[in-house]
Amino acid sequence: MRVPPIVLTASLLLVVLAAGCVSKDVKPVDQNTKSPSDAATFNVQLGLAYLQQGNIEVARDKLERALTQNPNDPSVQTAVAILYDRLGEDRKAEQHFNTALRMRPHDPTVQNYYGVFQCKRKRYAAGEKMLLKAAASPLYQTPEVALNNAGVCARNAGRLDAAEDYFRRATDLRPQFAEGWLQLGEVNFQRGKYPAARDCLQRHLNLVRASSTALWLGLRIERATGNAQQAEAYGRRLKTEFPNADETRLLLEQERKSG
Repeated sequence: MRVPPIVLTASLLLVVLAAGCVSKDVKPVDQNTKSPSDAATFNVQLGLAYLQQGNIEVARDKLERALTQNPNDPSVQTAVAILYDRLGEDRKAEQHFNTALRMRPHDPTVQNYYGVFQCKRKRYAAGEKMLLKAAASPLYQTPEVALNNAGVCARNAGRLDAAEDYFRRATDLRPQFAEGWLQLGEVNFQRGKYPAARDCLQRHLNLVRASSTALWLGLRIERATGNAQQAEAYGRRLKTEFPNADETRLLLEQERKSG
């Protein structure tokens, strides 16, 4: 069964942005003692934290304030672009991504997030190209993330061979990259490689706590291989641990239809 396209989960997106976009040398201090540049960096940190928590109104206030304080910082421009992407204001988001790239055209962090933005809007070729630039940069500390994003982009474009290659490259670079194993499991499932999909899922579950996405993949793998008992076990966990998840609602809908 085909699942909806996925790009990068919001939590991972923001964690990586915070690591790649905010200077590690600046520590939050009292607002009254900071230069405009430091104040902007502080507000980016706060804005991203609020955005990750889903507090969009406060995030917008902090990030737009950062933009006023230091519009010449590409990190600020990128953070504001991600805010507007989250708000569905595509024109503003693209404007700020382009501004960040004009300021720092070879910044792999900006390339990564702009590539994700393009892929979400089905500009697959352009997005994939931008993501591969980020992954190839010797300055990028998390190339596996850009490769993972390129894999999702290729998969959403229907290029499963390329997607599998990118996910394998991501997990080869960093075997502890749990998200890469999950995505590799998904693409193997879509290609009918069920034992390989099961192995990738297990590697993922050895690294992190099970998510609704992982349990749903496990359920579908076991259904496809005729292991009804294990599929039911995954289904029970979905209902118990993630009663409000989209995957659980889909499972309940399927069960109602099957009588």
